[in-house]
Amino acid sequence: MKNYFQFSERNTSYKQESIAGVTTFLSLAYILVVNPVILSQTGMDKGALFTATALSAIIGSLLIGLIANYPIGIAPSMGMNGFFTFTVCIGMNIPWQTALAGVFIAGVLFMILSLLKIREKIINVIPQDLKHAIAGGIGFFVAFIGLKNAGLVVSSDATFVAIGNLKSSTTLLAIVGFIITFIFLNRGVKGGIFYGMVVTTIIGIIFGTIEPPKAIIGKIPSLEPSFGAVFGALDDVFSPKVLAVIFTFLFVAFFDTAGALIAIASQAGLMKNNEIPNAGKALLADSLSAVIGAVLGTSTTASMVESSAGIGVGGRTGFTSVIIAACFMISLFFSPVLSIVTPEVTAPALIIVGAMMATEISKINWNNFAIVIPSFVTIIMMPLTYSVATGIALGFILYPISMMAMKKTKEVHPIMYVLCLLFIGYFAYVI
Repeated sequence: MKNYFQFSERNTSYKQESIAGVTTFLSLAYILVVNPVILSQTGMDKGALFTATALSAIIGSLLIGLIANYPIGIAPSMGMNGFFTFTVCIGMNIPWQTALAGVFIAGVLFMILSLLKIREKIINVIPQDLKHAIAGGIGFFVAFIGLKNAGLVVSSDATFVAIGNLKSSTTLLAIVGFIITFIFLNRGVKGGIFYGMVVTTIIGIIFGTIEPPKAIIGKIPSLEPSFGAVFGALDDVFSPKVLAVIFTFLFVAFFDTAGALIAIASQAGLMKNNEIPNAGKALLADSLSAVIGAVLGTSTTASMVESSAGIGVGGRTGFTSVIIAACFMISLFFSPVLSIVTPEVTAPALIIVGAMMATEISKINWNNFAIVIPSFVTIIMMPLTYSVATGIALGFILYPISMMAMKKTKEVHPIMYVLCLLFIGYFAYVI
């Protein structure tokens, strides 16, 4: 098994990978609660959604770990589930069964693009500076999510964002957790992020900020209400309205995954010669996961940026993903215990990991103005629009324009010009 996962080449061990897997799972565990809450507003059964969420994460994480040997957790994407619920089902009055069929079709298209190596080609032709910008931007985005979950950053009618209530018990717990984790890491404790989560949870329970679980083992809800519903709605996906939805699923998931893959490969030191090893296998696993997730009855799955938490404690191989899948499997039986993994427990990990990822921006050529503006816009717009895909799209529009202005058109790959036009069309006709 060590040879299969290349432990020696990637300088890792079972202990290191296991801690990384558990850390990523704890950072992702919220999806088991949040995804059913969001999607159930479409009329879907909440119990079936819990099971579908867990199963899609198990299958997706196993696929990308075993096929591509990447330390990534795959699960239903936050943002895509909101788009599925509030824009597609509620806003456009499209039945959830039809929306799931749209997710399924988008997933099949993903698979075709992956098998033809089109997705891999696109990722590999992205300029190195933009790849660093994407990785760094995701770092800021991840940190922003952590700050929001901690209650340190809140919305404001006057200034859009503001500092939160520092007297709140949950915010104070997140601050204490951040300091504890920060100390662990400064002291060189391996797995410091994971241990920080454990200590923060214990403190929260002792001081009553986190309610202890009322039970340990819970019954696994039936998948029957949503399983296979997608197949009965395939005939409804060919209306212009639903086709536009499929395109949006395709676009956002494509570049969310591309961004996460670039960021994680950079953070783990796997990037070689501006290319991501086994990118085709990783993208195929990701697209196959989306298809399976739709059949199970959940919105689009994706490679999750929270996987960076596991990378931060040493995850380097697909064995990390196997551990993530095992944790999701266990969670099916111990769902009541998941209540203690609150947002304020995982917030410190996301903030610190975001800071680690943000160091990628130091590798950008800040002396080249043609690179500076596209890179900056890519970075800043990810947290400000709460979307990795939007940041990437805006950067990809500006990069060719910037290079043309500098009379360096021949240095830009033709695919980048095509993407620029596609993104302009996307913002003009879809958004």
